[in-house]
Order: sequence, then C-alpha cells, then structure tokens
Amino acid sequence: MASSSSSSAAHPAPPPAAAATAAAAPPAPAAPGILIGDRLYSEVSLTIDHSLIPEERLSPTPSMQDGLDLQCETDLRILGCELIQAAGILLRLPQVAMATGQVLFHRFFYSKSFVKHSFEIVAMACINLASKIEEAPRRIRDVINVFHHLRQLRAKRTPSPLILDQNYISTKNQVIKAERRVLKELGFCVHVKHPHKIIVMYLQVLECERNQTLVQTAWVVHDGKS
Repeated sequence: MASSSSSSAAHPAPPPAAAATAAAAPPAPAAPGILIGDRLYSEVSLTIDHSLIPEERLSPTPSMQDGLDLQCETDLRILGCELIQAAGILLRLPQVAMATGQVLFHRFFYSKSFVKHSFEIVAMACINLASKIEEAPRRIRDVINVFHHLRQLRAKRTPSPLILDQNYISTKNQVIKAERRVLKELGFCVHVKHPHKIIVMYLQVLECERNQTLVQTAWVVHDGKS
C-alpha cells in the first residue's frame, strides 16, 4: 500500500484546465502554396475576376509608363495583330488560332512594355503558342520563315529564302524564350473563349445573318476589342 501511494505522488495527474488548453491548441498554419516533392509552388486561383484586365492596367499601360505615347502603342498593337493574321493565313492555320494568338498578344502587352520587348518576336511566340492551344501546331521554323517573308514584303524587297545561319538560331531561341515569358506572365491561363459563335447566333435570332454589312461590322468591332 505504501509503495502504491508513493508512486501516485511521484507522477501527479495534470490539472483539468491545463489538459483542456493543450487539447484546444490550434494546429500550426499550413505553408501557402502546393508542395511538390521538396519544392513549394504558389497556388493558381481561377475566378471570373481574373478573366478581365483590371482598370489600373489599361491606363497607364506598361508601355506608357516607359514613355511610349498611346497612339504609337495602338499602332504597334494593330501591326502585331495584322502580322499574326497574315502569318496565320500563310501557315494555313484555322481562324480561331489566329484570333487566340491576337488575344494573347494584347494580354501580354498589358503586363509588359513594347519598349522592352520586341513586338515581332512576341507576335511569333503568340501565334506559335496559339497553334498548340488550338491543336494545329506548326514548326517554329515555319513560323520564323513566314515572318521573314512578311518582313521582306513590308520593306518592299524581293523575297529571298530564310538562311539557317547563326542569326536564325538566335531568332529561334528568342521566340522560344518569348513563348515561355508569355506563359509565365499569363499564369499559364491561356484558354480563350471567343464570342464569334455567339455573334452568329444573335444575328440569326434577329434574322440579320444576311446583312453582310452588319455581320462584318460586328465581327470587326469584336476583333478590335480582343
């Protein structure tokens, strides 16, 4: 009996309040992001708010902050989209791929500046990326070759074949890096939902699908807002 009581005295039970406090202790906060292997990656949040460009990026744009005036930026945007359209036709891409490339081009230059990035290299990267997104991939060599041809036509020079020299290799590497940069800046959220089908549907409901002027105007207004 004596040994039993001495054992109890040597190991007293914790007070009820202390036990309750220990049980109610909050768990350690989880580290933000996703752990893959031994590396922590940030999470990607997809909401409807992220599909629209915030007003603070619309004006001033990164290019305007670098001293480029609005008219010059608008001209570069138009030229970039025209190049993507013309290149897409020569590459025999579906129209949806060209439209996707133009949207990616616009979105990228609301994050980055025309002053710091070549619009032609970015245009090549956007159409190359768009061809993959729309499941009509083209060789990067063909993309560069087509832009080389268009550059000669703009300069009103006699077209000559693309020479696969060190300059070509440098351009190819720049396009690959630009494509990665576009993906990074857009957070890999490159799916584009085009409203062209909706435009056609509305015109059919309004029984105006035969009005070519209205159809063309609606189409052009949309492409100008992309």
